[in-house]
Amino acid sequence: MALRVYNTLTRTKEPFQTVHPGKVGMYVCGPTVYKPSHVGHMVGPVIFDTIKRYLTYLGYQVSFVVNITDVDDKLIVRARELKTTVRELADKMTVDYLDCLKKLNVTGIDRMPKATEHIGEMIEMISRLICDGYAYASEGDVYFDISKDEDYGKLCNRDPEQMAAGTRIEVSEKKRNPGDFALWKASKPGEPEWPSPWGPGRPGWHIECSAMSIKYLGHTFDIHGGGLDLQFPHHENELAQAESYSGQTFARYWLHNGLMKMGQSKMAGSVGNVVNVVDLLKQHHPETVRFLLLSTHYRSPIEYSEERLQEVRRSLEGFYRFFERYERATKTSFYALTAPTTRSASEAQGHAPEWQPYWQNFVEAMDDDFNTGGAGGILYELLNKLNRLADEKKVESPDAPAEAMASFRAGALLLRELSQILGLFAEPVSKPAANDQVVAGLMQLLIDLRAEARKARNFALGDQIRQRLKELHITLEDRAGGTTWRLES
Repeated sequence: MALRVYNTLTRTKEPFQTVHPGKVGMYVCGPTVYKPSHVGHMVGPVIFDTIKRYLTYLGYQVSFVVNITDVDDKLIVRARELKTTVRELADKMTVDYLDCLKKLNVTGIDRMPKATEHIGEMIEMISRLICDGYAYASEGDVYFDISKDEDYGKLCNRDPEQMAAGTRIEVSEKKRNPGDFALWKASKPGEPEWPSPWGPGRPGWHIECSAMSIKYLGHTFDIHGGGLDLQFPHHENELAQAESYSGQTFARYWLHNGLMKMGQSKMAGSVGNVVNVVDLLKQHHPETVRFLLLSTHYRSPIEYSEERLQEVRRSLEGFYRFFERYERATKTSFYALTAPTTRSASEAQGHAPEWQPYWQNFVEAMDDDFNTGGAGGILYELLNKLNRLADEKKVESPDAPAEAMASFRAGALLLRELSQILGLFAEPVSKPAANDQVVAGLMQLLIDLRAEARKARNFALGDQIRQRLKELHITLEDRAGGTTWRLES
């Protein structure tokens, strides 16, 4: 099965064919950096980072661009509230955003252009739009005239009147049509400003992304991504001004990810239900958060709740226990495994018959419009198969059959290969800080006492020790080589 992606523009799944063979240009709208990043801000970066990982696995050379909006009405208002400058606030919040990306293992972004560093490109683009009759200056502002774009509304599949009726439109007597949108805004006292042919001012939000994406990816590129809430007006307006400017197709495929929901509402600062990433990561490991964001199809909403996070955490602990088991059985770390990083290398290496279906099902899920939820489910199935093999063939014992050990290693290598595509298990998860010498000694004492009780057939006392420890979130695991313990988070 070849890769197919759902294109918002055509409302169908289409075969993936790039502008330039073997290369992919991908642009995703980044944040307006006026407040600390909340977990909803991480949805798009994690999803499209994973999409890049899979495209790279397929052999594409991917250029992934995410912008930073560092001048905007929200920034101006927030900086005034905090009695700081727009530049200082934007720089501080950009550092916060980048730190959050790093913690969630978003490593694939190649460029992060800032709007304020591309004012010249925006002015040139606006000037061309005015010259070609698509835009007009009005008392220091410049507006795009939507009546001059015959297919305006095609991304949302609505006519301009329908879109205006369902969306808050900025009212201004300077406009020719209510739906016209600002390309340039005349500055007010105390606001950031740049010189332009229309007077001092700053760019509108939409022109920023068009100018930066065209500069780094060309007039036509492959994937334009972003949250579903950006489809209108932001992406619709980007599309209109970019194609009016160049006369060419702007983006071949428009991919929109679903939004994070808390209860019945989307997570948003305007709703007041945000959870900042910094605070969330004090309670949950970043890998738990990343896996939560990939646990559904990217076009579906993501349900956020503490219960859901706990459920994901418990699921991941099954993998961590397997990694410990693998190390006991092979005397090597799962994290040290060097797995194929491309599909061609994986196919050249080959897969044993017992593991081939898992690889096949995983790539079929990802080929079907990057279905990370389905792909993650395959990882669980592979994990269960590996554990059954380990139990049945007793791979942790010194006399485990060589054939079984070879199969066990091959299955673990496949797990490593596939999990890398989802950006998981990059490094060991640190254990809870409670295993110092005193605690370790006390735990060994309890394990020994339980063993003595069981030896004396005092099973009630043995069970009581296990149960009381469980109440303290400590799990005992009886193995062929002895009993081990684990502090659950």
